[in-house]
Amino acid sequence: MSLFGVIMRKGAQLGAKVDEFRLSDSILQERQLLSLLRKGQFTAFGREFQFTQLLLRQNVQDAFRTSVPAFDYNQLYKDWWSQARLCDTPSVCWPGKIPYYALSSGTSQAASKYIPVTDDILRGMKRASRRMFCDMATFNLPPDLFSRHMLMVGSSTAIRQEGRHFVGDLSGILGHNRPLWLERYYRPGRHITNLPDWNDRMNHIAEEAPRWDIGFIVGNPMWVQLIFERMLERHRVPSVHHIWPNLTMLVHGGVFFEPYRPSLERCLDRPLVYVDSYMASEGFFGYQDRQDTRDLRLLPDCGVFYEFIPFDEDNFDDEGNMRSAFPKALLLDEVEEGVQYALLISTSAGAWRYLLGDTVQFTNLSRFEYRLTGRTKQFLSVCGEHLSIDNLNHAVAAADAQIDARIREFAVAGVREGSMWAHQWYVSSDNPDLKPEALRDCLDKALATLNDDYAIERQFALHNIYIDMLPQSAFMGWMAQRGKLNGQAKVPRVLKGTQLHDFQQFLQQLNPRRA
Repeated sequence: MSLFGVIMRKGAQLGAKVDEFRLSDSILQERQLLSLLRKGQFTAFGREFQFTQLLLRQNVQDAFRTSVPAFDYNQLYKDWWSQARLCDTPSVCWPGKIPYYALSSGTSQAASKYIPVTDDILRGMKRASRRMFCDMATFNLPPDLFSRHMLMVGSSTAIRQEGRHFVGDLSGILGHNRPLWLERYYRPGRHITNLPDWNDRMNHIAEEAPRWDIGFIVGNPMWVQLIFERMLERHRVPSVHHIWPNLTMLVHGGVFFEPYRPSLERCLDRPLVYVDSYMASEGFFGYQDRQDTRDLRLLPDCGVFYEFIPFDEDNFDDEGNMRSAFPKALLLDEVEEGVQYALLISTSAGAWRYLLGDTVQFTNLSRFEYRLTGRTKQFLSVCGEHLSIDNLNHAVAAADAQIDARIREFAVAGVREGSMWAHQWYVSSDNPDLKPEALRDCLDKALATLNDDYAIERQFALHNIYIDMLPQSAFMGWMAQRGKLNGQAKVPRVLKGTQLHDFQQFLQQLNPRRA
């Protein structure tokens, strides 16, 4: 048994104990907002919206949400962030100059977004990461594990200078601000992560894998699985555990995990301990802090103040846009379990009442645990079926369990069929014997069970369900064509508009007979 591992686990356990004596999440959120307003009051944004006067109000939280409008990315960037980025103007939305801008790499069909990253928000992310590390000590892990290497799967850590700031993927920004103590455990190393091409990075990781003693992996499960498969092919072994016998835990995020679990575990000798987390370029918002649930614990004091907009027709139009600059936004102590909310955040990077684009649903208000349910722009409702990404993911998980579907990737679109509508599914599977008809029936039944609106519309306006079986390379090729073949990008689950047209055009290029 490693003495160093015992010491590390004991330190983590003590850190988890300290966290038990925190103030309530609601009080911490109130203090978080006060801290943000005090720091932001002398910026251009703070002067415009009179933060100094807001701080004098009896109920600062109410004054804030009734005095400052909500912004989506395009509006906030156009009106405010562009001044700081293009001219390096100081104190536009946050004191001083912005040192970094993270290039987003999500499911958006738009060009890359430039998200400001400050030293203050990085401190919040580090605080959240330390807490997650401490809480991992409650997962009954062997002490030796805490002395093993940690593989971090992300985008390129290379960043470039623009003016007096740096631009790159969040992985690169975090890599340049990684705590020194973590360097002892971190793999694969800057000589690999600085490579710009994702395939090159995967090949180097697969090549050097036997030199490392990996116990933890942190990354998007889609890209982790691709690395596993590359390792098995390169070293001709039946399991990743033949190379990394001490591999025990996967900390994942970015996508719903369950559809990836069956095919990922086929690369292993035994299941791992899985810990979900929720980090974006804008901040670190939560992680799974106990083993008896897969839900996430909200982080109330890591540089982010939250508001929650009910994701309904009163607040959002059919395209997922806010109907008003002052939507009905609830505070943490006003939310209810079982309701879908769009996240509105204010952060220590100068995001003020910023629509993040994700939707969540609280599952345990006593611990403020929640789960991600989808995206404000990524829902399927062409005829009133109101399907969330959460619904689609659970239907895919049901198909994996019931008919061994082994689905790797999928995307869904709503298409016209005369005066009616149909759903077009695009699916890749590791099961060569999977019948599209069986998959269609299983998905249809699961969605009807999960969502009453879907069940009703299947009787009336939603005429049919179509399954198009594709090779995995079709999804990866399309991602590469869009410049999103990296460790943070993910396949959009719902295809609409230009994005759907681009995907269909790409499929026609692969197979002209589709035309």
